[in-house]
Amino acid sequence: MTRGPKPKPNAVRRNKHEHAQALKDEAQEGRELPRALGIQTSGAKRFWRTWATAPQTATWAETDWAELEITTKLVDAFYQGDTKHASEIRMRTAKWGGTVEDRARLRMSIESEDEEAEEGPDIPSDDQMDEELFKLLNNS
Repeated sequence: MTRGPKPKPNAVRRNKHEHAQALKDEAQEGRELPRALGIQTSGAKRFWRTWATAPQTATWAETDWAELEITTKLVDAFYQGDTKHASEIRMRTAKWGGTVEDRARLRMSIESEDEEAEEGPDIPSDDQMDEELFKLLNNS
């Protein structure tokens, strides 16, 4: 037996943040890496391509793209052996939601179309759970 009242079937989450973002898990068209940046390493080019096509870029303004250019220059220096830029790169990518933890902090979620179509797992009713527990306790 559970304690407290049974939750309503259409329970509404009351602590949903008004600025929370739900992004579609689809690659964006992105932008080409500007040649003027002079990026030399394949790691930095891959970094640009990954971020330029990420779901977060759907809402980016010009200032965000400028930040990506600066960060890509830091990544290029990092791949050339200048590892002192690692913490700065991590701080910048965190502001864009680079990891699951960062996205949770930013109240950002990336939802795929498959997740929207799926239904949750089949949860047994209280009566079924009570009956199963009764059988276990009585060694039946």
